Amino acid sequence: MLADMVARAVSPVFVGRERELADLTEAFGQARKDAAVTVLLGGEAGVGKSRLIGCFAERATADGAHVLNGGCVELSTEGLAYAPFTAAIRQLVRELGADGVAALLPEGGARDLARLLPEFGEPSGDTESDTARARLFEQILTLLERLAERHPVILLVEDVHWADSSSRDLIAFLSRNLHTAPVLMVLTYRSDELHRQHPLRPVLAELGRLDDVVRIDLPRLTRDEVAAQMAGILGTTPEFVQVSRIFQRSEGIPLFVEALMECGGDSGFPSSLHDLIIGSVERLPEETQRVLRVAAAGGNRVGHALLAAVSGLSDVDLDDALRTAIAANVLQVADGHDYLFRHALIREAVHDELLPGEHVRLHARFAEEIGRDRTLVPPGRAAIEIAHHWYSARDDLWALISAWEAAGKAARSFAYNEMMQLLERVLTLWCKIPDAAERIGVDHTTVLEHAAEAASACGEVDRGSRFVTAALDELDERAEPARVADLVVRRAQFKKARRRPGVLDDLRYAERLVPGPGLERAEVLSTLGSYLMFSGELAEGTAVTEEALRIAREHGEESLEAELLLNLAVGHSIAGRLDITIALNKTAQAIGERVGSGRNVLRAIANNVDALNNIGRSTEAIELALEGERLAREYGRYRVQGTFIATNRAEALEALGRFDEAAGLVDQILAMGPSLRTRHHLRRIHGDVAVARGEAGVLRSVLNEVGGFAAVPEEFMQELTANVRLQIGLHMLEGEPLAALEAAERVTREARITSKPMLGWRVLGLLGGVCEATEDLAPDRASALRAQVTRASNAMTVDSPVAEAYRLGLARDHDAAAAAWERLGRPFLRARSLFHAGLAAAGAGDRDGAADRLRTAYPIAVSLSARPLATRMEALARRIGIFLVDRPGNGESPLTPRELEVLRLVTLGRSNREVAAELFISAKTVSVHVSNILGKLGVSTRGEAAAVAHRLTLIA
Repeated sequence: MLADMVARAVSPVFVGRERELADLTEAFGQARKDAAVTVLLGGEAGVGKSRLIGCFAERATADGAHVLNGGCVELSTEGLAYAPFTAAIRQLVRELGADGVAALLPEGGARDLARLLPEFGEPSGDTESDTARARLFEQILTLLERLAERHPVILLVEDVHWADSSSRDLIAFLSRNLHTAPVLMVLTYRSDELHRQHPLRPVLAELGRLDDVVRIDLPRLTRDEVAAQMAGILGTTPEFVQVSRIFQRSEGIPLFVEALMECGGDSGFPSSLHDLIIGSVERLPEETQRVLRVAAAGGNRVGHALLAAVSGLSDVDLDDALRTAIAANVLQVADGHDYLFRHALIREAVHDELLPGEHVRLHARFAEEIGRDRTLVPPGRAAIEIAHHWYSARDDLWALISAWEAAGKAARSFAYNEMMQLLERVLTLWCKIPDAAERIGVDHTTVLEHAAEAASACGEVDRGSRFVTAALDELDERAEPARVADLVVRRAQFKKARRRPGVLDDLRYAERLVPGPGLERAEVLSTLGSYLMFSGELAEGTAVTEEALRIAREHGEESLEAELLLNLAVGHSIAGRLDITIALNKTAQAIGERVGSGRNVLRAIANNVDALNNIGRSTEAIELALEGERLAREYGRYRVQGTFIATNRAEALEALGRFDEAAGLVDQILAMGPSLRTRHHLRRIHGDVAVARGEAGVLRSVLNEVGGFAAVPEEFMQELTANVRLQIGLHMLEGEPLAALEAAERVTREARITSKPMLGWRVLGLLGGVCEATEDLAPDRASALRAQVTRASNAMTVDSPVAEAYRLGLARDHDAAAAAWERLGRPFLRARSLFHAGLAAAGAGDRDGAADRLRTAYPIAVSLSARPLATRMEALARRIGIFLVDRPGNGESPLTPRELEVLRLVTLGRSNREVAAELFISAKTVSVHVSNILGKLGVSTRGEAAAVAHRLTLIA
């Protein structure tokens, strides 16, 4: 049998690579400890990457690993999406059966995989571009995690320099999210092909920044290793002169060593590497060479039946021709029915030898035969294979037709980048085919519309804008107003993504184009209403959304009804009507459950987590968020919507003063690569924690990343108020109260911020603090700001305990505010209110009252690591001469053991540097301890601290 033939020019001995094998083995060992690892294995073409990972895989399999193989092919760059992952999943189907693979996924999850392999039945009905592809990624991640619960998994993805855009995205996604599962992913690529504009370069750069990614560069063989390779091939020790010549000519590349050995070693060295590689082919019989040229046109791997059909040879004649190629190690047999070139360089060299006419004829034959019988190629590949071959055959008509079909196939697999590339091919060929519209059944404008949709889905905003502009130029709004309206809405979305003006103008224009009470109008109004509400225009946004809701109900469109109810709930939330918000979200959730829309169910839960937190029921919000995250995993939507719910949970944790938990959750979600808007939301939570803890550097980096210093302010209310809040916080941290005052004055000129209760009360509370901080520095300006803040607060509704607590603080009833914050379980805001109450008591001469409030607040601030607030309390305590802790009367010390050690040395007159040397800590740490000691003892100097220490017998 052909499969039993053994090559004679490959060394049976694995030469060198001990260090690289050790690195791979170490990475696998780390992965087995439930810490997933990605290895980037780079090297020149022919340097032995495949041989290395093959040897490693054999050893790992013997050690209990489950090895999955996936390889990229050149065809991937033309639109063959997810090729390596399809291959790996198909291997699993062969091993476990389709039902066995489906059993590893959440209920219904296999329907997402059906978009890659028909073995899993009909695909899911979810076609929303913003969630469907993420669901597919989620299912593949889950599949690897569940598989790894049985045995450690090694996923080998070769030749990622040929990977399609979707595969590159999926590789990056898995590398970011496979954290705890025992999975090792090994990616090989040709380092010599990565030119500056190669699309893999940014992916490698991104992966290189991750902690669990290892880079291995495979070098050429040394002279001794070449000698060992030659000895393995020859079965005896080669002569010194022969080794020297082959090492010099091959430059240590194993593939070239093998080819040179095929040439005879001592003589006849080809003049170029191409000639060297093709030389082993040219020594084969002419019929074998012809078959190899046919195979090369088919790609690096081609099936027996397809090769027979294209070559026109009988099975016997084909076997005879192939037998010689396999014996010469030009071809290898894979899976018993496919043939693949031993190395891609050999296939490339043979393909390059095709004459122009031969090139056209062979690719046309492949297209014809696959079109006649699509089972000649693996399931799911026929459309793109046909498109590739017709395009390579330079047949413009069939290249256009097949590219259109392949684009539809890419869309069903959520391979939007590949879809866009294929549609661009259709657009390029269009002018060459007079009856192109009749041939594919759609007009030129429709192709542009689909291209714009694909561009939007894969984030190609600039290209998408060009497609929309071109499509609009071809349409008459009087003849097709609904079609124009849809494109204008798309244009508005592109403008919003590019932060360009004119978004609202476009949406209003689209609304005028569809005046009738049809679903086209409802869709436009849905987008317009949402934009208006998020921009702060609540009254109009609500009216527009309610009109759309009436239309949706009249047409029985329950999914759209749920979307619009959720939009209405957002408007009521911004307006401070949180009870109505919660009720609307629950109604939308019930509809989502009834129609099977996980997207609407999760969006409703996310919105109610936010509403509960804003109403002061933060603990309840956290419990609901955890339930929502559980459902998101069940729906396979965790990294789409579950992360958003988790973001709202992080906000609730921050509100409750659980800063470490909030920051940890934020980091966890950021590692999953969320959408840009979600990322900015998460980073702003980092910023809020940084304000409380005095981390000015972190806060500045957050503001830089989210555009908080941008000349053009943020359009959306939530983002705008958060940016303002963080800006003022940074000024206060950096000791710039007048700069904070200037920022606060700008805020009051932005009426949208101070007129919406849900967003406004927190800002007004912050502005009240700025007034108090600057009333001695700039009394007139602070007074004017206070008056504006008072007017704004009087105009806002108070229908929640949170709003009431902020109102009490603005009214300077700080004791009542502190009590309100205590009832709400918000310790940081309670401590801050107590500080202001203590400050007021001290100003009124009530020293004992100030002491009581500060002594209650200070331990809270310290426990939260809220250093700026604790420092202000320490300063006030020193000024009025009080302790921040009760005087010890029972032998207990207010100081920690380490602080007592520092105090003992301070009382002996030691400097910070001397204390540091004696206690083996840094001088900076000593300084922090001294500052804490002064604050706790209510003194301002080291001498006073020593006196208090002796008086209270704090030290022996």
